[in-house]
Amino acid sequence: MKHFSLILALLVAPVAAVAQDENVVAGLSQNTVAITANFSGSEILIFGAVERQAPAPEDSILGVIITVEGPDRGLTVRRMDRRYGIWMNTEAVEIDSAPTFYAVATNAPLEDILSDVEDDALDITINRAIHAYYIDSDRPQDFIDAVIRIRENEDLYQTLEGAVQVRSDTLFDTSIRLPSNLVEGDYTARIFLTRDRQIVADFETEIEVAKVGLERIIYNLAHERPLIYGLLSLFIAIAAGWGASAVFRYIRS
Repeated sequence: MKHFSLILALLVAPVAAVAQDENVVAGLSQNTVAITANFSGSEILIFGAVERQAPAPEDSILGVIITVEGPDRGLTVRRMDRRYGIWMNTEAVEIDSAPTFYAVATNAPLEDILSDVEDDALDITINRAIHAYYIDSDRPQDFIDAVIRIRENEDLYQTLEGAVQVRSDTLFDTSIRLPSNLVEGDYTARIFLTRDRQIVADFETEIEVAKVGLERIIYNLAHERPLIYGLLSLFIAIAAGWGASAVFRYIRS
């Protein structure tokens, strides 16, 4: 038993040493994104360096994985089929939580720098970031794939393999584009360093996405004072209709 413990310790020691010898020092071009009335999207530059206490290992490849994740939301995904001459819901899967925005950028193909075990533990890829449970379907993955496909088309889910530039095995950077249809809330940026497909260091920071100006006032009014918001909307609609009618009568007269 002693011999087995000694062998196990010798096998684990090199990995532990790498994890202690490499750390991430990183920053963002902006930590706040303001959504205004004419907001058409934004871009965040994420950059950093690998801080080392010893020379980099020569027999392993450095992997850099950067993710940006928006607030989670739950949803129900349904499949409609034609039955008895009409379209009806036949299957459904409850998505317990799915990021409203998710981008993952890497310096190499994910399968080359990240193991499934690490992905399962930290929910790094888009597929792992979505959590669903079965309702009445024997193929829930089909529904998860549908959510991913729809949000990829809306630019809300992005897999950017090879988008991270690594220089001299130390400096790295990438840019993540944020579309105009962002959901307001706290976003999380994570950076992972890997060796031999195992994570050896990580870094995390927050990005605030918030409405400002008139957008903020209207949003707060709609959610915090719905009755006042409804009455104000009705008043504006009546005033606009009356104004348009008055202008039309003036033109005809």
